[in-house]
Amino acid sequence: MSTCRFTAELWRWEAQGAWFFVTVPARESALIRERPRPPRGFGSVRVRATIGSTTWTTSVFPDSTRGAYVLPVKKAVRRAEELEEGDDAAVLLEVLE
Repeated sequence: MSTCRFTAELWRWEAQGAWFFVTVPARESALIRERPRPPRGFGSVRVRATIGSTTWTTSVFPDSTRGAYVLPVKKAVRRAEELEEGDDAAVLLEVLE
């Protein structure tokens, strides 16, 4: 898998209230996890993400409590796309490595 589309709820990380994420669905997370790649810090995987008309390069991170990868959604993206906690975000995710 190099790209996938999904819709997921924007949620706030309880430990760090300023961080917001969407959870990559289980099927897509499994495909990302199975793809061979060199190891990176925190198990991160480089991606290009698009929500609405906003595209940015970032990483997804494995979340053991959810059993899936999570995508951080920075403030500039949330503002540009008028997203707030609890909103659904339609995501296009391209794995870069």
